Amino acid sequence: MVDVAVVGTGYVGLVTGASLARVGHRVTCVDRDRERVAGLREGRMPFYEPGLEELVAREVGSGKLSFAEELDAAVGRADVVFIAVGTPQGEGGAADLSNVSHVARGIGRALAGSARRARPLVVANKSTVPVGSGDYVSALIREGADEVGGTRPPEGVRFGVASNPEFLREGSAVYDSLFPDRIVVGAEEDWVVGVMRELYGPVIEQGFSVEMDPRPRVTVPFVVTDLASAEMIKYAANAFLATKVSFINEISDLCELTGADVGSVATGIGLDGRIGPRFLNAGIGWGGSCLPKDVAALRAVAREHHHETGLLDAAVAVNDRRRGRVISKLQHDLGALSGRRVALLGLAFKPNTDDLREAPSLDIAAELSSLGAKVVGYDPVAAKAASRTAPDLRVAFDPHEALEGAHAAVVVTEWSEVRNLDLRRAASLMREPRLLVDGRNAIDPAAAREAGLLYRGFGRG
Repeated sequence: MVDVAVVGTGYVGLVTGASLARVGHRVTCVDRDRERVAGLREGRMPFYEPGLEELVAREVGSGKLSFAEELDAAVGRADVVFIAVGTPQGEGGAADLSNVSHVARGIGRALAGSARRARPLVVANKSTVPVGSGDYVSALIREGADEVGGTRPPEGVRFGVASNPEFLREGSAVYDSLFPDRIVVGAEEDWVVGVMRELYGPVIEQGFSVEMDPRPRVTVPFVVTDLASAEMIKYAANAFLATKVSFINEISDLCELTGADVGSVATGIGLDGRIGPRFLNAGIGWGGSCLPKDVAALRAVAREHHHETGLLDAAVAVNDRRRGRVISKLQHDLGALSGRRVALLGLAFKPNTDDLREAPSLDIAAELSSLGAKVVGYDPVAAKAASRTAPDLRVAFDPHEALEGAHAAVVVTEWSEVRNLDLRRAASLMREPRLLVDGRNAIDPAAAREAGLLYRGFGRG
């Protein structure tokens, strides 16, 4: 068993901490937000993530998972400290590392106050940070120790820094944490790699009991590299996925012009093992907390080195145009949008989350409102958050309420509640022309037309 401290209880920190407790380690999740810590101790989740509430309750009950506000005691007990705080997009697209800086200095101060500590400490970056941040964190830890008169580091105590990027998908983060495609660890010292390998041993070997995955267990690849390469892997992975989505969206526009069907095209090219079928869903593009921020950060790094990223620039440009394509499709069949009622079906940036960061729904709603349309949005989870984020957007907690009297509806997020709509009932509630703009190609076109809806998808000939 490894003693772990996780600093930050957002998506990454809380899921990481609960999952490591699930595989047998003793974990303390630290957050300076007292209300959040109090809520977690009472079993209240700060965000929606399927399976997380049950996992946290189980591991708190087992005694393996706890929550704290103070960093010092958690660092004093830990073998590994994860930095899992937010790195929001800053000026010019670069990652804002102020949260990381605060935590790293705090770790240094805690180490300086633990002069009797005999065990070496691994400080692992889970936060998405630019290339070179490993050395930066190491320097900040030493600065923190100096602030309280410590040595560099405290005498008799070693620490090492690792880069351990996360690859969690919101909506399936618990699953991704327990059954990852790979684990990446970047470090400059062998002993640091050894500690991280011990920590992840149960995950690598899948040596824990769980009922959520019926598939045969296979050993998870453990990728060891240097700090800079591990940091680049995270950015490169997300940039590639964003580019893949933008590529299929570019193809979908060509399909509309030529009469081809993008679904058939995506199936045909996705069966090529060099390409693969995932992230080939045409529609209104990517959003959320990772892809936009990470692509922007990678482009910012390139600018610092006076390097052009033509492919990434194009991927962003294609994505930026997707919201406008929704407006164009509405205008094509409705004409002027002033006074028209438009229902947005799904508000979160993807299903199974309440995350509205960079959500296409908010951009579409703002543009529709500026054109005089009456906009109502439905989401099974994110409606309350949307009402706070976009006060001019009327929200509904039932899809039929959103559809009643609407001239048009836009599928923005492919929730199961949206995919499985009773299309005849939807048509009966709407006004002419009963337009359905399917921004995720989630609805069967023939079924929609048979129900009496005027169907418009993306790249569907």
